[in-house]
Amino acid sequence: MKIVDYKEVKAEAVDFEEVKDVKVRWLISDKDNAPNFAMRLFEVGPGGYSPLHTHSWEHEVFILEGEGVATDGEKEIPIKSGTVVYVAPEEKHQFRNIGLDTLKFLCLIPIRK
Repeated sequence: MKIVDYKEVKAEAVDFEEVKDVKVRWLISDKDNAPNFAMRLFEVGPGGYSPLHTHSWEHEVFILEGEGVATDGEKEIPIKSGTVVYVAPEEKHQFRNIGLDTLKFLCLIPIRK
């Protein structure tokens, strides 16, 4: 069993093209011998954003703090604390912080083998 305060997990800069001020903490992953899912905590600074992209796996997202928008590149849906987002495989998506505080959200994905 792994029990840890999330602040003890290193926040790593997300270093992809078309990303601004995003950090990720891999809270649970294959490094913990989790066989099926990874749990990540994203922290997006004010004005920051993830890339607009697609991939073959789904995301389950829960917004913890802050406010922003989830977009598919055409429409923008407001997100805030308590919002749940499901991103289907191959669905274009991006998360943007439109608030003054850090946007924090949990994102669960399948572990790719």
